[in-house]
Amino acid sequence: MQEGNQTYVKEFIFHGITVNGGAQSILFILLLVTYTLTLTANLSIIMLVWSNASLHKPMYIFLGNLSFVEIWYTTSTVPKMLSGLLSRINSISFKGCITQFYFFFGSGATEHFLLSFMGYDRYLAICHPLHYNVLMSTKKCWFLSAFSWIGAFLWTLFPVIVISKLPFCGPNKINHFLCDPGPLMELSCVRDYSTEVILTVYIALFVFSNSFFTFISYAFIIRTILKIPSASGRRKAFSTCASHLIVVSIFFGCIMYMYTRPSGNHPFPLDKVVTVFYTVVTPLLNPVIYTLRNKEVWQVVKKMIRS
Repeated sequence: MQEGNQTYVKEFIFHGITVNGGAQSILFILLLVTYTLTLTANLSIIMLVWSNASLHKPMYIFLGNLSFVEIWYTTSTVPKMLSGLLSRINSISFKGCITQFYFFFGSGATEHFLLSFMGYDRYLAICHPLHYNVLMSTKKCWFLSAFSWIGAFLWTLFPVIVISKLPFCGPNKINHFLCDPGPLMELSCVRDYSTEVILTVYIALFVFSNSFFTFISYAFIIRTILKIPSASGRRKAFSTCASHLIVVSIFFGCIMYMYTRPSGNHPFPLDKVVTVFYTVVTPLLNPVIYTLRNKEVWQVVKKMIRS
């Protein structure tokens, strides 16, 4: 028993992803391979940016930070998912659940900030190319990166503290494979709908404000690109920001679906599929999309291979 927050539940049991025996083995291998590729790809980008002076530019500094946060983001959930597929009872302690929730949400909030600042960086590069080096200096880039990490993990404290103070006296089975606010609040002995509304508004304001800031940046980018007289110039400008726009659309779309809707009964199987997509698939897609569509990164890689 934890008397401080009236918590009687010492552990939670995840329902996880329910599949047949043979399919469960295939799913385990698929998740393990995806997780390994995610770590390898993101670590490769971090090492590439860190070791090459030609990539010490704001865009690649942001990309290195994004790869680092993707490692945190996927590691906060996937190893537990993998162990759950091997275990007959997939349990997690109360403190472990709250810790996972904090790092999962903190990493996701950091990614929100970074994607927004990367959109702002592309806006300055395309809409104000002559003043870009002044408006987005290396010092300012590192400041925005640090703000993304510190601001995100401070922002995450509020929902984590609120949920950790809820009374949990049973049942303790979470219809999910990670500690998420919605399923956790449904297990509370006292359903406080005002708290649920406050948390929903708190998270929705954060998601929509970052999304709005990002898409406003891209609205100005598209307007500027359309004014370029040559078709080749427009294609080149579009290619520099297309990868970022793909990442933003996938990530923000999934997050909006999951966290900006009112509380209530939701289709849990669909929720699990969407959650797998933004916790497992997206962290792998980010480095792939950025490197495949970035000629400068490929030039550095080819130069390293030749040397």
